[in-house]
Amino acid sequence: MDINPQLHPLEVNPKTGEPFLRLLSHKNIIITPPRLSDAPLYVSILNDERVIHWLSSPPYPYLLEHGEWWVNQAKPQSDKLLAELEEARNDPTLKIVDACPVGSIREVKEDGTDIFLGNIDITLAQQPWELEGTGRLSQPTPRRDPNDPDIWTLGDYLAPSHHGQGIMSDAFKTLLHQWGIPRMGVRRMVITTLEGNKGSVRVIEKAGFTFRKTIENAMQVRGTMRGVHVLDWSA
Repeated sequence: MDINPQLHPLEVNPKTGEPFLRLLSHKNIIITPPRLSDAPLYVSILNDERVIHWLSSPPYPYLLEHGEWWVNQAKPQSDKLLAELEEARNDPTLKIVDACPVGSIREVKEDGTDIFLGNIDITLAQQPWELEGTGRLSQPTPRRDPNDPDIWTLGDYLAPSHHGQGIMSDAFKTLLHQWGIPRMGVRRMVITTLEGNKGSVRVIEKAGFTFRKTIENAMQVRGTMRGVHVLDWSA
């Protein structure tokens, strides 16, 4: 198979042509583009109290229509980015892009099939405490000013069946160092977790982040004011 060099370091499934990023340590775990067939799979994970309690954005209860809406937003964005990389196929240097075309975490079984485990993505930070000290109120698009780096953040969740195995730590490390830094130009990140989410704080600190502070009653989450932990990292 003639693999587009602009996909580096992504691999390509020889049977389906789907690109993927293999985790550095958990070799049976990959990150792929979203699939339209994933929508029903989000429902059970995002209705689990062990997951939804620590997420600020998804609605609850999480319905199939919510999953269909999300994947119908995410897949075209991934497709557009892959098309952009295909157009740059013959460029001699790797193209710096604004996102990663893969974000769906999957476990590959011995027979080659896979199961959906969760999602991870690096996006531009938008919360006021994430942009604190920058003088910016928002970040519509990356500026890539070396003297004033863009502020990026992380969104993720993982099926409870696979908690406690180091998968999310590995997924974040892989995504940041294999794609975020070299292919997106990520140089600074500020990550927010809901107050009390010790598991996420551990994951982020293992990635080299420094705990900055806790902000009480920072945001409303499904009708309740919740505090947040804020962690920083610079390349």
